[in-house]
Amino acid sequence: MFRNKVLLVNTILIIGMAMFFSPNIAQAQDNPVAGTTLENLMTAFNGESNANARYLAFAKKADEEGYAGVASLFRAAARAEQVHFEHHTAAIRELGAEPKATIETPVVKSTLENLQAAIDGETYESTKMYPAFLKQAKKDKNKTAITSFEYAEEAEAVHARWYKQAKKEIDKWKTKRQFEVCPKCGNVVDFISGPSCPICFEDTKKFITVT
Repeated sequence: MFRNKVLLVNTILIIGMAMFFSPNIAQAQDNPVAGTTLENLMTAFNGESNANARYLAFAKKADEEGYAGVASLFRAAARAEQVHFEHHTAAIRELGAEPKATIETPVVKSTLENLQAAIDGETYESTKMYPAFLKQAKKDKNKTAITSFEYAEEAEAVHARWYKQAKKEIDKWKTKRQFEVCPKCGNVVDFISGPSCPICFEDTKKFITVT
């Protein structure tokens, strides 16, 4: 009996110490675990490649449901994600590796649900994933990766704002729209307001028109 009590006390102490020293479970799930810069680039490449495929599928669904403007936005974002994975590719190859992506079949629901999924994804990338990856790249002093992550982080935040606006004003997005995509950072705007991109300072004459 005494031995059982000792074992019970020890077990309680071990569990208590684990709870004290371990990070909050919810926090751990909410924050990405950054690996090496190469691993992070591979993760980002895979994510952007899948986002490109997913947004093209979402655009098709938006067209089917009569939301031509939302379809235009999804196509513009898809083009922007291509910009991101192309930059990640360059950074990966500088490290002597080749990018690999496992393209999953997109889960396509209603346009409103697809917009929410896009909001969630872009918000996660811009506020959690890329900041963590950027921190590691700076630690490793990898300038190419730093630039690639910085551009993606800022552009994804812009994408998230567009998706939120479209979801909030869904009935106003039934007419096809025109967007301009920065070929350097993936920024998305609906009109050219100056000579250079506000994120990366690329010449706006080089922007890619997407409808």
